[in-house]
Amino acid sequence: MTQESTLWNGSPSHVENMGTYILCALFSPLVIPLFIALWKWLEVRTTKVELTTQRIIMRRGILSRRTDELELYRVKDYSVEQPFFMRLFSLGNVVISTSDRSHPQLTISAVKNAEQLREKLRSAVEERRRLKGVREID
Repeated sequence: MTQESTLWNGSPSHVENMGTYILCALFSPLVIPLFIALWKWLEVRTTKVELTTQRIIMRRGILSRRTDELELYRVKDYSVEQPFFMRLFSLGNVVISTSDRSHPQLTISAVKNAEQLREKLRSAVEERRRLKGVREID
């Protein structure tokens, strides 16, 4: 059995909530928007994603924590989306389609070097499938 090791870990960028932050700043005299901005900031701050040689682990939650795991051999397809605003900051979303029933689509949002992450993911998926002897049949 092969040892599991970390290939990549990171978290989303706060740029994905820039519009919310700006609106909350404009309406800051109302006080409630400050709490909304703080909550959004905490959501991003507490989201962690880890790509290992065997799975993708996503941890998130402010008051309660949730950990989702996706076995790499279940990944069917992956793509990178780079909306214009994110491209200005060299960010992108890695969208992963899977055969997993609980997570048919997983998005790792607003990460730096999304193309490199997709390549690491592709290599890890192919290696994991080879080791497990899994073939994709549609």
